[in-house]
This record gives sequence, structure tokens and C-alpha cells, in this order.
Amino acid sequence: MKTGDKSAAGAVREKTPPRSISIVDDDASIREALKSLMRSVQFDAEAFASAEEFLNSERLNNTACLILDVYLPGMSGFELQNRLNIEQRGIPIVFITAHSDDASRQRALKAGAVEFLSKPVRREALFRAIQAAIDPVN
Repeated sequence: MKTGDKSAAGAVREKTPPRSISIVDDDASIREALKSLMRSVQFDAEAFASAEEFLNSERLNNTACLILDVYLPGMSGFELQNRLNIEQRGIPIVFITAHSDDASRQRALKAGAVEFLSKPVRREALFRAIQAAIDPVN
């Protein structure tokens, strides 16, 4: 298969099981917009209003990439990241936030986040980050 052969790449993609994206954001409009966007490009997506809701779901064991807000009621995005790291879950995280600063960005990336994006998130940047999370070799 040639690297640039889109039809061959499409055939491979069709044979792979759906990749699960979980979204944790306390803003209902952002949750639903991201869930709809992920589903529009054939990802299996589910959204949660809090870190605790995600942790108590069956998606915890079936998430290929987590799109995570930093500031959440209850457990913060950073606290969720820390817990997932302690439990060695290996879930790649793409942070999104309306309150971006260098210290938060460095904290997230140092703890293993794939990317730290500012809201409003550009689709292209989000898709690049998800691709890097799901397929870090490419």
C-alpha cells in the first residue's frame, strides 16, 4: 500500500473497530458540539459533565482519547489526569480550556498530555491532537 493512497487507507480504516473518544466538559453546549463533531468523522464519542461521571462510566476502560477541560466542578481536569496516571490507565489526554496560561500548559504537558488547546478550539488543531493521541507513531 502506498503512503499517499487514500483509497487503501480508507479500506484499512473501515476494517478497524471504532475508536472511542470521551469528552469531559462542564459546558453542555461544548460537550454536545464536540460529541457531534467527533461522530461526524466516524468516532464513537460520549460526553460527560464531570470527571466523576467519566470515572464511574464504562467508558473509562474503552477510551482511546480523552478530550478534557481543565476547570470542572468537583475534580479538576488536572486531578483527573493525575488519577489516571496513578492508576496507569494510559489514556491519552487532549486538554481544552478557556483559561489558558503557560503554567497550566506546562503542567498538563509535563504530566503527559498530548496537547493543551485554548477555547474556542480550531477543528484542525483538535483533529491533529486526536490523531497524535491515537496514533503517536505518525
